[in-house]
Amino acid sequence: MKPIQVGLLGIGTVGSGTFHVLQRNQEEIQRRAGRGIEITMVADLDVARAKAVVGEGVQVVSDAREVIANPEIDIVIELIGGYGIAKALVLEAIAAGKHVVTANKALLAVHGTEIFAAAHAKGVMVAFEAAVAGGIPIIKALREGLTANSIQWVAGIINGTTNFILSEMRDKGLDFAVVLKEAQRLGYAEADPTFDIEGVDAAHKATLMSAIAFGIPVQFDKAHVEGITQLGAADIKYAEQLGYRIKLLGITKRTAQGVELRVHPSLVPSQRLIANVEGAMNAVMVQGDAVGTTLYYGKGAGSEPTASAVIADLVDITRLHTADPLNRVPHLAFQPDAMSNLSVLPMSEVVTSYYLRLRVADQAGVLAQLTGLLAGAGISIDAILQREADQVSQAGENQTDVIILTHDTKEGTMNGVLVQMQALPTVLAPIVRIRKEELA
Repeated sequence: MKPIQVGLLGIGTVGSGTFHVLQRNQEEIQRRAGRGIEITMVADLDVARAKAVVGEGVQVVSDAREVIANPEIDIVIELIGGYGIAKALVLEAIAAGKHVVTANKALLAVHGTEIFAAAHAKGVMVAFEAAVAGGIPIIKALREGLTANSIQWVAGIINGTTNFILSEMRDKGLDFAVVLKEAQRLGYAEADPTFDIEGVDAAHKATLMSAIAFGIPVQFDKAHVEGITQLGAADIKYAEQLGYRIKLLGITKRTAQGVELRVHPSLVPSQRLIANVEGAMNAVMVQGDAVGTTLYYGKGAGSEPTASAVIADLVDITRLHTADPLNRVPHLAFQPDAMSNLSVLPMSEVVTSYYLRLRVADQAGVLAQLTGLLAGAGISIDAILQREADQVSQAGENQTDVIILTHDTKEGTMNGVLVQMQALPTVLAPIVRIRKEELA
């Protein structure tokens, strides 16, 4: 049977990894796919560099539209990234009847509804395993492996840069800014790390997992997004003393009121496996009603780990591209006419528990004031940690940290109490609030 012909748009880190892994494992991939899969055409602005990667026998062009226009190309891999030209090219490839493989989580999180609808109408597939958690097959697990389950929640460490930074902060007792510079020097963080450290990258991925887990449209604009820039070494140390570790989690949860979709730092009990995921590794926990808790762990980025996911998608499409489109696995796991209208909850409606750190004047009555405000709002306390006075202010008064762990309460209720606490003259610095996730 004639090999499937693939056109590759963008041959940077992941593109070159895809080309090399496909070449290296060609025989085994063919045995699995049932026919050969060949990258026969590549588009990249740097034609000379692309030619150096692919060698002879592969056509290299600078214009991606030449690849899309080639009638011999069956599948287009989009590895350009971003929302702009990538969106136009993906939609043009679909309109031309090409299947698409992409690692572009930003594109799908923002424009996925439009892209999947176009693909469904045209009878082609858009595969995106590489868009979430690199080489970990979490999309496949959610779409197919766990299809018998009513998924209850998904929680993941899905950004390696931030996990590396938090691991280093914990190991070395350093503050965020110091570790970020080291992460940039080592290549774990970009020169402009905003998407990673502010939680945006993780939110793109959580949005896609939420859509697949619960059969809702992709709704990145409704995600609550917080990064790790405000975390201090003190909080990581206190969390450790209380039996927790701080991780940036992407969380999506089904509740009676709607779907939670949020990214933020979280205290996780240190005995949980996911709390012990260190460095730039990724891990995703999924809770299903039938299977219970499952954990998926591995490299979330990098040339060949991500290429592993891209090629898995190529194999899937090769197996299914001649099948009746109605018999293929739907893009978001649920049939397009059976998507749910469950709404994404505003963060103020989310119920969770909290870690609060307050810098206060070390004087009588302060703790009673704080606990009184919490009690007045109906928020019960799980634990309190009060440190010895460790600093004298310019006015000559002793200061100390008070750490409070609460039981579950609504975020909107906690927001109101924090405003009242912050207004107290004995609270001397901005209050640190970190949500707590038991993941059990």
